[in-house]
Amino acid sequence: MSIIKGIPLLQKFIDAYGVSGNEEEVRDLIVKQIKNQVDEITIDNMGSITAHKKGTQPVLMLAAHMDEIGLMVKKIDNSGRIYCSPIGGFDPTILIGQRVHVGKKGSHIHGVLTTDKISTDLDMIEKPTLDDIYVDTGLSKSQLEKKGITIGSYVSIEVKSGNLGNEDYIQGKALDDRIGCFILVELIKELKKIKNELYFVFTVQEEVGLYGAKTTAYEISPDWAIAVDVTNADDRSPDSSKFLGSGPTVTIKDADMIANKCVNEHIIKLSKKLKIPIQLEVSDIGTTDAFNISLSKGGVPSTVVGVAIRNIHTSVGIAHRKDILNCIKLLKALIKNPPDLCNI
Repeated sequence: MSIIKGIPLLQKFIDAYGVSGNEEEVRDLIVKQIKNQVDEITIDNMGSITAHKKGTQPVLMLAAHMDEIGLMVKKIDNSGRIYCSPIGGFDPTILIGQRVHVGKKGSHIHGVLTTDKISTDLDMIEKPTLDDIYVDTGLSKSQLEKKGITIGSYVSIEVKSGNLGNEDYIQGKALDDRIGCFILVELIKELKKIKNELYFVFTVQEEVGLYGAKTTAYEISPDWAIAVDVTNADDRSPDSSKFLGSGPTVTIKDADMIANKCVNEHIIKLSKKLKIPIQLEVSDIGTTDAFNISLSKGGVPSTVVGVAIRNIHTSVGIAHRKDILNCIKLLKALIKNPPDLCNI
C-alpha cells in the first residue's frame, strides 16, 4: 500500500468508507485517535462527534464533515443491474468505469459502474444521466439479495489514496472532507494547554444538507466558529484564483453565506504576522457547514478555513501536502490567539 508521505493517518481517513448517513467507519477511526486527547467525547443522535477540551470563554467551535459523496441502491433488475440514487452532487459522466464497493464493511462486494450509452467502438452516443448508469457486479438479483445487497444499500467509490509523481501532491477519493477531519485531529493532539473552551466537531450528512452542523451548533452555542473544509482549485483554468501549494483558503462569500468580517480580518492579520500564505475565496457555488452553524440560535460569527483541491466532487481529488500543514499551523495560531467577540 502506498503511504502518503509524512502523514499516513490522512491515508487511513481518505480510504475509509463513509457516504452520507453511513459514517460509522470514519467515526470509529477518529474516536480511536482522539479518545485520550480530550476531556469529553459525545456522539449525538445523528452520529456527529463532539470532542470537548474544557476551558473558559470564549467558546470556540471547529467543524469538519466525515461524510463523502456516493450512491444508494434504489433498484435491482432481474439481471442484477444495480441502479442508484445520488448522495451529494457530481457529474454522472465521471462515474463510468469506476470500481465501487457495494454494501457494508465486512460484507461488501465489488462492482463497476457502467452504461449502455457507450457503443461498441467506445464513442459516447449521448451524455448519460444517472438513470442510465448501473453497477455491474456479475451477480443476478437473487445472488445479490443472498449477499445482503438490497434497496438502501450504500455504494462507494473504490480508490486507494497515495502520492503523485511529485510526492507533495496527494490523491484520493474522499479528500472532501477527510482532509478537514485530519486537520482537526492533528489540532486536538497538538493543543495541550489552551485557556479557551474548545469544541472539535466531526459532522455527518454535510453533503446532503449540512445536517450534522445544525444540531451540534445548537447544542454547543459557540461564540464563534470555523468550518474546516476543502474548496475547488481552479488553477488549470485561464482565470484561476485558487492554486495548489499556495496556502490555506479563507472564504469571504459562497453561494449561501457571507462570512463574518471580524473573524476573517483577524485570520488575515494572523497569517501576515506568521507569514503563512492564504488565498481569499469569493464563490458563486457551493457552501459548507459554516452556513448552518452561522444561523444557530441568535447567530454565530463564522467562516471557512480550508484547503483547495483539484477535481472536487469527482472520484479522485488532488491536494497539496504543504497546504494541509499550513492550514494546521494557521488554525493552531488562531485557537491560541482568538479574536475578540465578533458581534455586530
